[in-house]
Amino acid sequence: MPNLTADAPIALNAAVDTEDAPGLARRVRECTAVAHSSAEARPFIAQLMAGELDLPSYVRYLAQFARVYEALEARPAQPSDPAIIDPALARFGAIEADLRALGAADWRVRYPELSATAAYCDHLRGLAPDDLPRYVAHHYTRYLGDLSGGQIIGRMVERHYGATPDQLSYFRFEHIHAVVPYKRAYRDGLDALDFTEAQAELFLAEAKDAFRFNSDLFDELER
Repeated sequence: MPNLTADAPIALNAAVDTEDAPGLARRVRECTAVAHSSAEARPFIAQLMAGELDLPSYVRYLAQFARVYEALEARPAQPSDPAIIDPALARFGAIEADLRALGAADWRVRYPELSATAAYCDHLRGLAPDDLPRYVAHHYTRYLGDLSGGQIIGRMVERHYGATPDQLSYFRFEHIHAVVPYKRAYRDGLDALDFTEAQAELFLAEAKDAFRFNSDLFDELER
């Protein structure tokens, strides 16, 4: 698998990958298409992207997802981890920096954990460290999302709500030189995973569950 990192600033590019990705990458894209579209269409996200909310609404969103990334990134590295589990993708530190820049250094107190966030985080923490199929499903859902639609969210938050660069480091991957080649390498890495068919099915089912956790969180943010 190609080296996924490079020491140059990221090129913010939300272009989608080619449609001919083989193997597991294609399977997960196809089997989660409906759940993915459903998550993106949730009213909170649609309103955020349309400029119908405000910067404090984005801060509420960020405070919940800080907890999700904290849980996702708490898993100890395993000697057999594939290259796609790349430390350059970690987002919790960047999100904490953004929350401080947004005047919410006390985010844990000011924005209590929502029930949907708690369910999502409890599920992530409950995954065994060696349960690679299920862990990679959440890794794929969050980080490939950040490198795709997440780049658009960052631009919309800047455009609609006046967020400054120091408030948007969540969307900057400082050690990734270009999004499209990186995503292609990531998908190649998915295809190279030595999963049995039973493990592949676990991965696919968990990826659908990951989108459901995200949808539930967006729904509670709306309420």
